[in-house]
Amino acid sequence: MTNHDAIQLSLTDGIATLTFNEPAKLNALSVRLIDGLMAALVQLRADPGVRVLQLIGAGKAFSVGADLTGMNAQDTHVGEQTRGEWTDDQMRTRHNKLVADLRSLPFPILTILNGPVAGGSVGIAFAADIVIAARSAYVYLPFMSALGIVPDMGSSWFLPRLIGTGRATAMTLLGQRISAEQAAAWGMIWSCVDDDALPEEAARITQRLARLPAHAAIETRAIFDQSLKNDLQQQLDYERARQHELIDGAAFSEGVTAFLEKRPPVFPRS
Repeated sequence: MTNHDAIQLSLTDGIATLTFNEPAKLNALSVRLIDGLMAALVQLRADPGVRVLQLIGAGKAFSVGADLTGMNAQDTHVGEQTRGEWTDDQMRTRHNKLVADLRSLPFPILTILNGPVAGGSVGIAFAADIVIAARSAYVYLPFMSALGIVPDMGSSWFLPRLIGTGRATAMTLLGQRISAEQAAAWGMIWSCVDDDALPEEAARITQRLARLPAHAAIETRAIFDQSLKNDLQQQLDYERARQHELIDGAAFSEGVTAFLEKRPPVFPRS
């Protein structure tokens, strides 16, 4: 589909694959990689043919987070800005926008952890709807234990919801790498498989996601996000309101017809 410096984007039969493509740097989140991701998301959002998105890293890692290799530890400024001011600008215009844009895409997202995911890239990975991992992969939050800063790019929002505040706090303070097996046991990810089985598992899940109704990702994210804000009665009311609208839709009609005809549903694309 397109290449944008540090990323590759392809689309085949409604399945988009967005690859972080700086394996020599373990796909560290450079400005050009972030810009490439943001441009790719704009392109994907505008394409009505996309049914599902896969995120994966080229080489040995998904992404190791921020690219610190060019930073001078003694230099407290970037141009005329302090490092903090520059970081604030970058987070507002790039990093945070990327995560928000990713989370609002109208189709399901599958993250494929082919290797380590660390730092800010944890937020990117877990902005997806489903995360699977190779057995050799791990999740690492080095922010506080190695750098004296807090988790960012949404990792402080996603992880407590997945594994609870206690485990997310311990991950941050201890800076301990969480293996893919442990992540699966905690419910942080959907599944952990042997490294050589990862492509097959990814293909199997992606095909299932591609067959979902067009509104599946948006509605599913919304109902569980609302459940974390609502009391029981509010959530029951929310469920009722969504069923009121969705049961009058084409997807439900096809689902019922397929059930009665004892066949898999073929949902409309819009």
